[in-house]
Amino acid sequence: MYNINNQKLENLALEIRDDGIAILTLNRPKKRNALDAQTIEELISFFSSLPRNPDVRAVILRAEGDHFCAGLDLVEHHNEDRRPEEFMHICLRWHEAFNKMEYSGVPIIAALKGAVVGGGLELATSAHIRVADHSTYFALPEGQRGLFTGGGATIRVADLVGKARMIDMMLTGRIYKSEEGERVGLCQYVVEDSDAKAIELAQAAIKIPALSNFAICSGISHFQNMSALDAAYAEAVLAGVVNTQPAARERLEAFANKTAARVKPK
Repeated sequence: MYNINNQKLENLALEIRDDGIAILTLNRPKKRNALDAQTIEELISFFSSLPRNPDVRAVILRAEGDHFCAGLDLVEHHNEDRRPEEFMHICLRWHEAFNKMEYSGVPIIAALKGAVVGGGLELATSAHIRVADHSTYFALPEGQRGLFTGGGATIRVADLVGKARMIDMMLTGRIYKSEEGERVGLCQYVVEDSDAKAIELAQAAIKIPALSNFAICSGISHFQNMSALDAAYAEAVLAGVVNTQPAARERLEAFANKTAARVKPK
């Protein structure tokens, strides 16, 4: 059991490696890692701590068991029999967790397998990179259960696959298997071992200066919320800060001296 921000992690497991890669594991395998209120609070606690923790350079979000995440814990939801305003506040906590992820400024890579459905897909799309294995499948089954998405699917999933595909998923229960998911943009990689690929990608990400990663993993999302004119101005300001940092100067010098690696396909 781990402690972050004076909160014990019961439904998550955490390992922070010597290289600065944190491995955060959804740890409710008997529930297919369904998201109950406690898990959401633990996610908020962990991801709120990221910007203040210089020892963590990248995060791998993975899951114990055969499935990444089956979404909202429907048994808890049924047993709690919440009033409308109570469930609204639950949804706002989900948004708090997922916004902390997307705008953290720290690369987050989701290692996917099995079910990535409903709220599990909302969680996965809050990461910056998604790696699926061949067992992975994506769905938004809320419509079939008389429900509606409440954790950001209308923002992030629709942004990835488009409005029409998202509506189709909800109206018909359509399931995208791993390769289909990559084709429509739900994940960026399909591999045999998503955990191993996630580590490989995280190791590449931590070679980038932390300030540059902050710009990549927060600026782009912020800019998409702005008008084109405001985004252009904000991008220029951020580039002014990032592109003149000492770490950038060192890499530019290596490029000028022809000692830096060139960009070319393998």
